[in-house]
Amino acid sequence: MNAPDKYQQAREIMHDRHIVARGIIDETVIRAMSNVPREKFVPRKLRESAYADSPQPIGFGQTISQPYIVALMCEALRLHGDERVLEIGTGSGYAAAVLCQLCHEVFTVECIEALAHRATRTLHELDYSNVHVLAGDGTMGWPDEAPFDAIVVTAGGPSVPDALKAQLTIGGRLVIPVGDNRNVQQLLRVTRINKDKFTTEDLAAVRFVPLIGEQGWQHGTANQ
Repeated sequence: MNAPDKYQQAREIMHDRHIVARGIIDETVIRAMSNVPREKFVPRKLRESAYADSPQPIGFGQTISQPYIVALMCEALRLHGDERVLEIGTGSGYAAAVLCQLCHEVFTVECIEALAHRATRTLHELDYSNVHVLAGDGTMGWPDEAPFDAIVVTAGGPSVPDALKAQLTIGGRLVIPVGDNRNVQQLLRVTRINKDKFTTEDLAAVRFVPLIGEQGWQHGTANQ
């Protein structure tokens, strides 16, 4: 007999109040959010609040995004199941675990090496086999694996990195928070129409940790 799942009630509250009630309608996204054990991606001392609709610290000044925002960004990618997706900002690996259930293959880049190693270990332990983790500058994407059908960025940058736009397939979608300071950003969906043309949609006001890198904030400027 399987042991009772002590987080089941919290997971159901997340599903009902923080995802469905707030307007997420993509059934595959809703199901993926319900399937991933979010408690495994937060520090042990924070597991009791893992399913609260708020970001949680994961160390190194980084956070795991609130469930609603993860669901919103995944839904905005408009995935059908056969895509190759690039995630910038692996963090704990939680969003990558959700994406693993929504597409064919996930490539995720984390600039903090210790977080990249921790996320790799957690994803491996939970048997998410269609995800690949790289420690590096996420603003430059993952050129060796490009192009990607969709790209999601989980940190706020001052502008949309040209390197990421260049790694989109024609018709590909890039979801990214953009703002001229770290206090607030607009969540944008950039769609590649052809080699040189892109369209941009404004989805929501959000707040993310700074996107650090060559085509993002530089160390020391992200706090301005």
